Amino acid sequence: MDLFGKRVVAYILDFFVVSAFMWIVSYFAYFFINYFNMFQIYHYFVFVLPILILLYFTILEKSIGATIGKRLMFIEVKSAVPRRGRLGRDYSLTFSQALIRSLSKIYWFPIIIDVILGRITGKARLLDGITRTTVVEEDTDLFFARR
Repeated sequence: MDLFGKRVVAYILDFFVVSAFMWIVSYFAYFFINYFNMFQIYHYFVFVLPILILLYFTILEKSIGATIGKRLMFIEVKSAVPRRGRLGRDYSLTFSQALIRSLSKIYWFPIIIDVILGRITGKARLLDGITRTTVVEEDTDLFFARR
């Protein structure tokens, strides 16, 4: 499977992970919101979902360089502009890079526009070009050697 196909599968897997988080959040929020006979919980999904998606993608890509879906597909996000680290060049994402590249993932429509505009500009996604990041295949030999 090519890299673009792996990215699509990883995004679908991440959708299921975020959906599981939404079930947990909505389960606990239901007791607090309906206890006071306020609005139905489904009215809050429009506001809670983008926050969870931004947190999920930003925190995981910043901290470990990949989301759960990307890890399962053996791909990761790297900065195209290395920083100096204690052990040499550091290709990990900054917080701003991770946040900006996650903005189009809030709902399904912006990610499609992001991919179309990215293809026109020669990148996989427009926000990859703006944030100067790239998605690369992990070295699976190192992964399986650790096991």
